[in-house]
Amino acid sequence: MTLAERLSEYIRACFTALWIESHEHSDALAEVAQLCREREWGLAVWDIAQGLQIPGQEVEEAATGDPLAAIRAVNALASENSSALLVLPNFHKFLGSPEVIQAISRQVIEGRQNRTFLIVLSPVVTLPVELEKLFTVIQHDLPGREQLSEIAMGVATESGELPEGTGQQAVLDASMGLTRLEAENAYSLSLVRHGQLLPETIWQIKSGALKRSGLIGLHRGSESFEQLGGLDNLKAFCLRAMRRQGDPDPLRRPRGVLLLSPPGCGKSQFAKSLGNETGRPTLTLDVGNLLGSLVGQSESNLRQALKLADAMAPCILYCDEIEKALAGVGSSGQTDSGVSARLFGSLLSWLNDRTSDVFFIGTCNDISKLPPEFARAERFDSVFFIDLPNEAERDLIWQMYLEQFELPPDQTRPPDDGWTGAEVRACCRLAALLDVPLVQAAQNIVPVSVTAGESVAKLRSWADGRCVAADRPGVYRADKKGASSKRRRRQFPPDPSVN
Repeated sequence: MTLAERLSEYIRACFTALWIESHEHSDALAEVAQLCREREWGLAVWDIAQGLQIPGQEVEEAATGDPLAAIRAVNALASENSSALLVLPNFHKFLGSPEVIQAISRQVIEGRQNRTFLIVLSPVVTLPVELEKLFTVIQHDLPGREQLSEIAMGVATESGELPEGTGQQAVLDASMGLTRLEAENAYSLSLVRHGQLLPETIWQIKSGALKRSGLIGLHRGSESFEQLGGLDNLKAFCLRAMRRQGDPDPLRRPRGVLLLSPPGCGKSQFAKSLGNETGRPTLTLDVGNLLGSLVGQSESNLRQALKLADAMAPCILYCDEIEKALAGVGSSGQTDSGVSARLFGSLLSWLNDRTSDVFFIGTCNDISKLPPEFARAERFDSVFFIDLPNEAERDLIWQMYLEQFELPPDQTRPPDDGWTGAEVRACCRLAALLDVPLVQAAQNIVPVSVTAGESVAKLRSWADGRCVAADRPGVYRADKKGASSKRRRRQFPPDPSVN
């Protein structure tokens, strides 16, 4: 339903105070003006720069710069058989005045008798307590694929400027989440740079828009599954679940996965590479960036961030180390006035009720810090446990990083039982940095299976029978022999170069 259709319903139902939350005032005003012409309603617009404007009528000078005079002037527009609308762009800046609040309250009540309507256009909803129950908020949605396609055809008018088929779909996918003005700017910039519309330029504009918001980030890396050894079952599951990209039926859309593992086992790398493998943008959600100093600001920021993610669907939303972001939920009332608990509740509701094609990936190193209701069915498609890589997976990881850091592939490798992929990479990087053999570089590395052996064993014990294995089909079963937390520090052969 368009903005004009929703507005028409509210006006016919005599909602005399409407608040349109929009960043695109010119488009919203155009829809309101078109609606007034079709219904033969009176229309007036007031802002501080141009004053009161009534199409086809002269306005008294006293009403041009005074918001109180403008509010009173709307009554003269109404007639017995017609309604009158007064649109107030960015009027939230004037709601700190007691006189303005009182005038609006009186006008809203009187408007039910003479069918006069106040419409505030604002990018934010900041209502004083006196007006909270009087206004009804309407969302001015971001443009959908059909509207973006019309904008693209309006900008790319020459032959060959607008791709066809999959190329055009890629352009529209990259444009999701942009306002109409941002889309026009991105298309124009792409034409100037490349002579046609390409997704790369649109992603650059979108990345800047997300950066300005400060709510979510856009990851644009080159990671791929080829750079990630093992995790065969997790890769196959996600690729198969996301093969229905763009399915119009919300019931058949994938929801996401929760990844549990010790640090350094590839959770973050997997989340970043999945977007490139499936052609979806990867958004990053950092709950710490959402926290605000004002009452209710944190919850509002989270809702806005999730709204942005919904608008950019189909996409991947990735939240790293989510147990740290939600830490303290149980004691939130005593430590932070309940902010963490309210954030957690909003996130749970979104995970459970969303219908957008957003694939959510949460990673976790300590499941004991997560509330049990977080991982229940239908919030995630599955909960995977990523164990320390086995011998075959470590061979793949060694081969990959030896090639990446241009090291001799035939040199002796250090004992690597219990090593994570991050530790293998660190060993190769140190060997290249210090120009020493792998065995000598390994003397600077203490694996997490030693430094946090008890935690790794506890995590494996919890995941046994509760999680799906990431490396093979089926439920994860801990290797009791390999799960011992009492590993001793490996002894490396002495370096002959050291006296």
